[in-house]
Amino acid sequence: MAERGALSINCLLVPDIRHTPKAPTRAQRLAAGDRIDAHVHDDHQIVYAGAGVLAVTTDAGTWFAPGNRAIWVPAGTVHAHRAHGHLHLHLVGLQADDNPLGLDAPTVLAVSPLLSELIVAYTHDPDDRGPERRRLLAVLRDQLRASPQQPLRLPTATDPRLAAVCAILQADPADPRTLAALGTAAGASERTLSRLFRTEFGMTFPQWRTQARLYHALRMLADGRPVTTVAHRCGWSSTSAFIDVFRRSFGHTPGTRNRRSP
Repeated sequence: MAERGALSINCLLVPDIRHTPKAPTRAQRLAAGDRIDAHVHDDHQIVYAGAGVLAVTTDAGTWFAPGNRAIWVPAGTVHAHRAHGHLHLHLVGLQADDNPLGLDAPTVLAVSPLLSELIVAYTHDPDDRGPERRRLLAVLRDQLRASPQQPLRLPTATDPRLAAVCAILQADPADPRTLAALGTAAGASERTLSRLFRTEFGMTFPQWRTQARLYHALRMLADGRPVTTVAHRCGWSSTSAFIDVFRRSFGHTPGTRNRRSP
């Protein structure tokens, strides 16, 4: 059941993690700010938000997905969900030996219009066991294999100096300071931090900052904030620059995203 409240990665560190062996297949709605606390399945699961913005958090980081993305959660992964905006959530459970993607880590996937309709149809009546439903799943699995993977993830830092820099920019994505200036605040050199971004996150500092800004932007857009306001508060130099980065990342403009239907 969904519970109201802010999602924190710390919720994954509590010992009382709910174990639900079978990953459910169902559709449900979450209000803005709702969460599903830390839990784990013995099955794989596809999590898709037909509307709103979905965030899935593990101890390794946060994966985020707007309405044309889904998140693959492998079997055995402790994870929690958070809704930004009103979420139309669709969950598809697959047995542990049924991994059409061959992935062993959470991954964001592009969702084509066809795959979206397949997921929505498959979660409409999860108790159906008829042959048509089995054929529907077979097509869904084929479409999953053809879905491009998307790098929409904010990793969790283990080094305290890197964590300090990340916390500063997550609190204020518009902070314009260079990595060298942020390093002074965190007690580390620019060279050290640059190395940590690459070794811990597999990305450069500018790449990580863009990801953090996009995540913050999606959350604000889901809350109905104007595009110009979002661009300014997330640190882009102009609204047009924000729109360009958003379009290249998600395939549509932020204004179009607000008009998307489930």
